[in-house]
Amino acid sequence: VRLVESGGGLVQPGGSLRLSCRASGSIFSVFAPQDWGWYSQAPGKQRELVASITDSRSTYYADSVNGRFTISRDNSRKMVYLQMNSLKPEDTAVYYCNSLNDPLRWGQGTQVNVSS
Repeated sequence: VRLVESGGGLVQPGGSLRLSCRASGSIFSVFAPQDWGWYSQAPGKQRELVASITDSRSTYYADSVNGRFTISRDNSRKMVYLQMNSLKPEDTAVYYCNSLNDPLRWGQGTQVNVSS
């Protein structure tokens, strides 16, 4: 299984982006029961969890993104999404997705740059 993130880019403060993560090679019975998360890694900092979603669609958000980001999933497509609104310069980072239950090899991530 390979994780493929996409959707990043350069956006002005206050703007929006929608990140996508595809678990390529995964099968539904493996993808669906797992909890999935989005992580961010800013330059010089450790990777940290910003949002997660369980198999029953319960969600968690870090304080820094709560109310601005929304995580969702589509089991039939083996996809995880992160809707990012009201973006701030401090959201600038590389964003990754991964399983919380049985982490896979990290993908290449997708770069988000928030700057005027």
